[in-house]
Amino acid sequence: MTATDHSVDIARIAARAAVAKLAKDPVAFDVSERLAITDVFLIVAATNERQVGAVVDAVEEALLKAGVKAVRREGDRENRWVLLDFLDTVVHVQHSEERALYALERLWKDCPRLDLGPLDTPPAE
Repeated sequence: MTATDHSVDIARIAARAAVAKLAKDPVAFDVSERLAITDVFLIVAATNERQVGAVVDAVEEALLKAGVKAVRREGDRENRWVLLDFLDTVVHVQHSEERALYALERLWKDCPRLDLGPLDTPPAE
């Protein structure tokens, strides 16, 4: 089983929105073989708490415009690591320090990386 086109599209929209708010190093993994609860993990980094919040807001806004609403949002109180659950896709927006400490890429390295395509274009309006 591989990630659905819908879940990959969600990750791409989220990644473009994050990069538009200067998020760093977006990476997406197809975790559908390992997890029954979601298809894709998207991980992005931000350099400070305020930027984490801005990235989270931009991702939610872009996906809402695409007709996808988060079912859960966790960690937004401290804005060090915010998890946005869109069911098919889970977006992790991490402060750079948290990203280095928890190294989610290392945890999911056995899962296929997804091509996010060009990220320099803003999400569709």
